[in-house]
Formats: sequence, C-alpha cells, structure tokens
Amino acid sequence: MIKKLVGTKEFYKSVLAICLPIMLQNGITNFVNMLDNLMVGRIGNAEMTGVSIANQLIFVFSLCVFGAVSGAGIFGAQFYGKNDMEGLRHTFRFKFISCILLAAVAILIYIFGGSFLINQFLAGDGDPNEAAAAFVAAKKYLSVMLIGLVPFAIVQCYSGTLRETGEAVLPMKAGIVAVAVNLLFNYLLIYGKFGFPRLEVEGAAIATVLSRFVELFVVIFWTHKNKQKNPYIIGAYKSFRIPLKLAWAILISGMPLMINEALWASGTTTLNQCYSLKGLNVVSAINISQTFWNLFSVVFMAVGTSIGIKVGQLLGANEFEQAKDTAYKMMAFAVSLGVIVGALYFSFSGLIPQFYKTNEEVKHIATNLIMVSAVFMPISSFVHASYFTLRSGGKVILTLLFDSMFIWCITVPLAFVLSRYSDIYIIPMFAVCQALDLIKVVAGFILIKKGVWINNLVENPAVKELNEG
Repeated sequence: MIKKLVGTKEFYKSVLAICLPIMLQNGITNFVNMLDNLMVGRIGNAEMTGVSIANQLIFVFSLCVFGAVSGAGIFGAQFYGKNDMEGLRHTFRFKFISCILLAAVAILIYIFGGSFLINQFLAGDGDPNEAAAAFVAAKKYLSVMLIGLVPFAIVQCYSGTLRETGEAVLPMKAGIVAVAVNLLFNYLLIYGKFGFPRLEVEGAAIATVLSRFVELFVVIFWTHKNKQKNPYIIGAYKSFRIPLKLAWAILISGMPLMINEALWASGTTTLNQCYSLKGLNVVSAINISQTFWNLFSVVFMAVGTSIGIKVGQLLGANEFEQAKDTAYKMMAFAVSLGVIVGALYFSFSGLIPQFYKTNEEVKHIATNLIMVSAVFMPISSFVHASYFTLRSGGKVILTLLFDSMFIWCITVPLAFVLSRYSDIYIIPMFAVCQALDLIKVVAGFILIKKGVWINNLVENPAVKELNEG
C-alpha cells in the first residue's frame, strides 16, 4: 500500500517541475494580495471590509474564467500529450473567445448590479456608519477593478495553455513581474508616497489593474516571440473558426466545468454572506482568515492543478495504468503537504490578526477561524486533489455533483438556516460547515478507487475527426 502512494525521487522531481512554478507564482501573487490586504487594513476597518466584499464578487468572475479555461484545458493537455498542435490551437481559440465573452458579461453585471450585491454583505448587526463607509469603499474599488477584468481573462487563456504544454516557468515569471508592479504602486497610491496622490482603496485597485496589464504584456510577448516552442500560436488569430465537432465536444465537457466553477464560486460567496449576518466584525474576520488561507493553501492547490496537467497528458497518451498510479501518488503528496502546511498555519493563528488595525473582537474571531481552517486543511487537500483527478478525464458531471452541487445542496442550506434561525456563534457555525467536507472525502475516495475518471477524450469516437472541416 505504501509503495502505491509513495513515488521515486525521479517521480517527485517530475511533479515538482510542474507544480513548483505554479506554487511560486500563486504564492507570490497571494503574498502580495496579503500585503495589499494589510495595507488597506491599516487605513481602517470599513475600508478593509469594503475591499473584501468587492473581491468576493470578483472572485466569482475569476473562477468562471478558470472554469472556461480549464474546460478547454482538459482537451489541451490531452492534445499536447498526443502531439496534436492543430487541436491545441483550436482549444486556445476556444479559450480566448470564452474569456472575452465572460469579461463582457461580468462588467455589465457589476455595473448594473454591483450596489445590490454589495449591500447583501452589509445586512448584519453593526454600526450603520461603518456599514455606509464600507459600501462606499467597495463601490470605489469595484469600479476601478472592472478595467482589469479583460486583461486578467486573457492572461488565464495564455498561461493555462502554456502550463498544459509543460511551460510553467514563464507564467511564473510574468506573475512575479506583475506582483512587483502591484506592490510598488500599492505603496505609492494607497498612502500617497513620493508625490503620488493618496487614493487609499482606489489606489489599491489601480495598482492591481496596472499589474494585470503588465502581466498580459509579458505573457503575450514571450509566447509570440518563441513560436518554435509554442507552434500552436502560429496562425492562432488568422481565423477564429473552430471545428464544430471539437467546439461541441469542449462545450459538452467544458461547459459543465465552467458552470461548476461559477456555481462553486457563487456558493462560496453566498456562504460568506450567510456568515456576514453574524455581524460586520465577522465580515472583517472572514477577510483576514481567507486572505491568509489563500497564501498557505497554494502548496497543495498547486499539486491539484499539476494533477490535472500530468494525469491529463498520460490519459491523452493512452497510458492509463501510469495515469492511475500517478494520480494516487500525487493525491497522497497533496494530503501530506496539507498536514504540514495546516500545522504551520495553526501555529500562526494568534499572530496573523495582530497585523491589522482593527478591534479586539475581529482579531479574536479571525484567530479562531484560522485555527478551524488549519485543522481541516488536510481534508481540503484531499478534496481538491480528488476534484482535479476526476476532472482530468473529462468526468465533468461527476465534478459538478462533487463540487458545486454539494455546496449548494448541503453546505449553503445549512449555513442559511444556522445564520437566520439560530443564535449559534460564528466559530462553531464555521466549523460545522467545514466538517461537511468529510462527506466529500468518502465520495472522492470511492470514485477515484473505482477509476471512473479514466478516459481519453481526444481518442473518443465522438470527436475522432474533430479537426476536419
């Protein structure tokens, strides 16, 4: 059994070659997001709450883009494993079109419905003046962030395809440059240093938007300059035509995945809205907890993303037994990292909230939320790895049931009832909702063991001639 879960030194080298750049890029990004959060938090509690709410809304858009890119990416990884550059080129076009459309829809929703959505997080108990100040901060931040939605979406299109072809270093480098720009202009524009205007939350948003345009430039420039390494990009924009059979196959497999990401993100946001009914202090505490959760969880999250890439390539090459063996070992690796990082996260639970300029109740709630999240981190690691394993073979209906349907049918209804019809304190309420993931652990274990996810999409008879006509 141990041999089944533990790989050789060469195995871990190959895994780390994929996941380390992803881990570093996401780690640096989340580290700067944490600094951004801390900088805004030093202005005041209302400003921190407002930015947190706006980011909750943008989070839904981000995961919709991730879902669209990942849906086509299932095919992209398998086409690359098959060495089919024409198929990979078509999946890139599909991603690009999808990302532009999603950005346009999101901008319209946030322009016309942003105020309504923000107010849903400010309905809990608390100072009305602070709630009003948080609303103003959220509106200012969101209005500027809309400018960065299109470059963000296009970057995901390019970076996702690069990772599917094994080029994970360039997106990491682009991310590093972007976060450096973000951090520099955060300092200059939030506080008005070196002659720059003091723009506070608007300054934080402007810095983020600037960083996204810089990241976009780096990724596009490198990809098109190195066409010999990226042959799929040659002629990618000569036509936006995609073979009907392939487009339909991606829609059948990819649309449920995008819907899943959208439902999961909106479910998570709704869950946080339920938590917010316990008071404005809870909104601030959740923001602190989640900001640092995002930073610490990049370790096992990167392994999950790597599972989708590495296992997907093996499935595309018809190496089914090796794919299964790889999935088991990578899942065990993810859980091991979850245990280590969870313990580290727990040890910092009392220190993290002290960096914020906020009241003692917020700090107390945040500390306890961090402790609960840390305890459940190994569980989250297993669930995340299971999700990407199921997804690697295109079993999107299963992932839909496993992921978003679970949160909407079980977690959100429970949180809805507890937040509105009980006096339960936020900490046990949060812990109960987290504990529901144990059901997903059992379901994931059964599904992975049965091998229902093992599937070569690009050799499927339904898409056998997908590059014709």
